[in-house]
Amino acid sequence: MSTASTLHYDEGFKPNDRTLQEIVKEASKVIVPLGDINNFAARSPWAGLEHQTFEQVARRLKETGDIEMYPNHAIISSAVQKGEIDLAILKDGLNAWLDEQPLCLSRELTVEYCQNVLQQETTFTAKELPGARTAALWYSKYFSPSKNNHSILTMSQRAQQTGSESLVECVNLHVIKWCKLYLDESLAVWSMPNKEAGFYAAWRQMVKYDRTLTHDMRKQLDQINENAEQALMEVLHNMDIPNKEWQEYLEAHLLALPGWAGMIRSREEESETLLLEYLAVRLSLEYVLVKEYLPLPEPIQDDVQLIEKLVISWVKYGQMKIEDWAALSPEEIKARLMLADHFDSFVQGRLWLEAWEKTYEKSLQECLPSKPAAIEEAKTIAAQFAFCIDVRSETFRRYLEKSGPFETFGTAGFFGLPIETKELASANSHNSLPIMFKPSHKVLESTDRDQLEQYMERAHTAHSVGTTFKTMKQNMLTSLLLPEISGPWLSIQTLARSFIPQKAGETVRRMSEKWLKKPMTKLTLHSPEEVAGEMPVGFTEEEQVFYVRQALQTMSLTEHFAPLVVICGHGSQSRNNPYASALDCGACGGASSQFNARVLATLCNLSNVRETLAKEGIHIPEDTVFAAAEHITSLDELKFTYLPELPVAAKNSFELIQGALPTVRKSVNAERLAQLPTLHPDCPDPEEEVRRFADDWSEVRPEWGLARNAGFIIGERTLTEDCDLEGRVFLQNYQWQLDPTGDILASIIAGPALVAQWINLQYYASTVAPHYYGSGNKATQTITAGVGVMQGNASDLLFGLPWQSVMMSDEEAYHAPIRLLVVVQAPKYRVQQILEQNAEFRQKLQNGWIRLSCIDPDGIWHSFS
Repeated sequence: MSTASTLHYDEGFKPNDRTLQEIVKEASKVIVPLGDINNFAARSPWAGLEHQTFEQVARRLKETGDIEMYPNHAIISSAVQKGEIDLAILKDGLNAWLDEQPLCLSRELTVEYCQNVLQQETTFTAKELPGARTAALWYSKYFSPSKNNHSILTMSQRAQQTGSESLVECVNLHVIKWCKLYLDESLAVWSMPNKEAGFYAAWRQMVKYDRTLTHDMRKQLDQINENAEQALMEVLHNMDIPNKEWQEYLEAHLLALPGWAGMIRSREEESETLLLEYLAVRLSLEYVLVKEYLPLPEPIQDDVQLIEKLVISWVKYGQMKIEDWAALSPEEIKARLMLADHFDSFVQGRLWLEAWEKTYEKSLQECLPSKPAAIEEAKTIAAQFAFCIDVRSETFRRYLEKSGPFETFGTAGFFGLPIETKELASANSHNSLPIMFKPSHKVLESTDRDQLEQYMERAHTAHSVGTTFKTMKQNMLTSLLLPEISGPWLSIQTLARSFIPQKAGETVRRMSEKWLKKPMTKLTLHSPEEVAGEMPVGFTEEEQVFYVRQALQTMSLTEHFAPLVVICGHGSQSRNNPYASALDCGACGGASSQFNARVLATLCNLSNVRETLAKEGIHIPEDTVFAAAEHITSLDELKFTYLPELPVAAKNSFELIQGALPTVRKSVNAERLAQLPTLHPDCPDPEEEVRRFADDWSEVRPEWGLARNAGFIIGERTLTEDCDLEGRVFLQNYQWQLDPTGDILASIIAGPALVAQWINLQYYASTVAPHYYGSGNKATQTITAGVGVMQGNASDLLFGLPWQSVMMSDEEAYHAPIRLLVVVQAPKYRVQQILEQNAEFRQKLQNGWIRLSCIDPDGIWHSFS
């Protein structure tokens, strides 16, 4: 064991023929890059692990971090009580599993034992436990338990297992402290010096002054290599980590704080070595903290202890007393222990989860029509609406269609526009598309020069007031005067927002709008001369036609246009909510998609676009007008944001819409509010209560967001229009007959379906492991560094959804943690073609990260899961 504080290697040294940077890059797949909480975008926390099966990842995370990936017994029990799990399906799953096992026991005995384990039906009594250890010691000569997990523990984890102090927590606390300082978005009064040199260099310069470390530790850290890569390599060598285990060892460290590590990974555009620097900092700290305990004994699994658990399991669920084992032959003992060993918590979790998922699939199958709808005479449609596929749109669309001669379509909420947007007078632009894509066009909001100057002056004044207030709060002297200056006004505001939140919110909005007086604006849709190296502003005529064609074909709206077509973006509205952006588009970094809706509607109204599309067979009538609106999900409102001059027919359609919307809003309000546990029981007016939820700054649950999402249906609206899908399904319009090459379906699977899976697994993870993949109780969160939230002042950067987004109460889950079911209305061969062409999607399906079915033209349901 080397005790040198520093070691040096030749630059050409490559462990296992890979550079350390390559190993770090591969290890980084166990975490996902995270954006700031203000730009929240749903991400599957396991996106980089899908080359392994769901169960394999579950086993690994349980061993390395005691992280659960399957729903716990309380969640399962609640689902059973609600009738969401068909126990007959569970029994079928158990029998299928038993058919695959080489067990030398009677079927009746094995089924009875396994069913008791699944149902937690126990005949256990405490007096039957004595002697279990002795029996296990005796039976160990007949049987060795399987060790399914071979994950590597960090040195701090191993040292802690030997009874040492809480070294894992100690390492984490130090790393959290330095991450907060480095990632701070100028919120701290005193920023970390030398940040521009990189994380490792800035930390190395400051750590020698850290009084929470001993003098000897600071001295060692002051002598480590100035190069992060060399320092990391030296630490790995000093701790005797074999070269072949470097990747797994680094993975274990990344999984220790996946939030902070994920945020560091997202900043790798600033520096390709930033994650390596993070690991160099973390392992250097770990080394000086565990050095006094080295060398550590190798972790040993106690077979006798494992066998004792298997014996106790038979006592609890197999109606066996300890003394009953003496009458068994060695073969019978081995067979019983093998069954208990194989039928572990992971198999049990998989069977329960699959039964839950298949029960939901069965209920969906029963809800959807078994045969294609008969062709009816074309109805006179007054208006058509294109909504985002978001599950919250399903309820609104259902009531809207019932309220009048309206037709709705579902499509990805960014409408296929890869744009970066910049609103009027804004200093910053914003990517307005799913985070998996990069923008290729910039669209600006503009107005006349005189109006722009006046508006910018007003906006600058408003911004300056907020900036001055913030500066005074952070300054040592002015912060003493601030309460005297701002006290009266803030006291009135506090009382108003606390006791009359809706009126206070409405008053503030009106005052803001009256002060700013935002002028009428136009969009830069026509591309001027491009500047080399810069993103083009607007679109060429060919690009305008391309994006309109693509959007219309993707939503299957290429004929029978109504007089008025409304492109509906979506967003949300809430107060004092760090997770406000999580209630906007789940894919687009918290951006409302109303800007995209306006862009698409404006493009669709261009005469040159229509003329070109007409030559291609897409005839948009001359008197058809496209408008844009925003679906505000927390209010269940549809607010028009772009309404051009309307001809007579379109104007009549608009008046019909305006007349129907109050009834639609009230109906959706009532259905949605009934699902919220904080609803006042004597609420007389649902609309009034909805507005209170959105404006009340003490409200921890302004809406459910995408909770309980479970399915993604790709098909005609006629397939689902008569079904109450309970706001649980993403709805994407698709007609396979209009897609002879399958390209449209392929793009839907590669884009919207992938986004829906990310959203689904984000909600799943936040429910089954809320304190690791979620963000805990919203009421006790601390906003830190301007990038995210923590619990207290020294936790991981919590990147999932808060407790209130997925839980009905402390004891009962609201979100149903099941994996997304994708249902395609198309011939079976078309779906098989997608699986053959899309290796990534095929891998998700085969490894249990998503589920897939199709409904063929004859109405027959085929399951690929």
